[in-house]
Amino acid sequence: MADPDPVPHARRSEPAGGEPGHSAEDRVLTLANVVTSIRLLGVGVFLWLLFGPGDQTAAAVLLAVLGTTDWVDGQLARRLHQVSRIGKVLDPAVDRVLVGAAVVAVMVHGAVPVWFGLLTIAREALVSGTVVVLAALGARRIDVLWIGKAGTFGLMVAYPGFLVSYGTAGWQQPLHVAAWVAGAAGIALAWAAALAYVVPARRALAEGRAGRRRDGGAPGARGSLREPREVGA
Repeated sequence: MADPDPVPHARRSEPAGGEPGHSAEDRVLTLANVVTSIRLLGVGVFLWLLFGPGDQTAAAVLLAVLGTTDWVDGQLARRLHQVSRIGKVLDPAVDRVLVGAAVVAVMVHGAVPVWFGLLTIAREALVSGTVVVLAALGARRIDVLWIGKAGTFGLMVAYPGFLVSYGTAGWQQPLHVAAWVAGAAGIALAWAAALAYVVPARRALAEGRAGRRRDGGAPGARGSLREPREVGA
């Protein structure tokens, strides 16, 4: 569930053809974007497994894989110097789709209480909405807090755990307890992180606006919050 590390700005460079006015960020077909697209397709496969043949174990395993590979596309983009504008939009959008689809699907399936699912969705909506508002107001980038990463990891473990342990078999009971331990810790840390971002967000807004004033208010100044993933863990 994700909320991974901020993606740094790519350095501008000319393509192989040397055409002026283009940059490396204009690329669309990159390995990082391919991985992100595969993860998006995986959401559809997850929903089909859960509500088609009703294979909740396979669906849970796939959900765990989709959650734990959230960092792969970001790592590829950085290490291969493939940071792109479309990737900055596509990656966090896929994360939000994955979280929303997973939480709602597991709730509908009955594997998690509605109140717990709503707490998760409300937190995601609050953080995502805050990111959009900060970006519109010109805040600078905000580093992800470790407490947010820990909360995300807990929820990433909990939801597949809830799904695979939904039933009455003896082997499922210990897994159900483990899912609740991870889920309780994850939701508590996730909400604590949301509150902890208040002070950094106010500081980022003030510094971002100051930076834009120094740059003469030019669009695309470094003070603006370009990537929705900046505050998201």
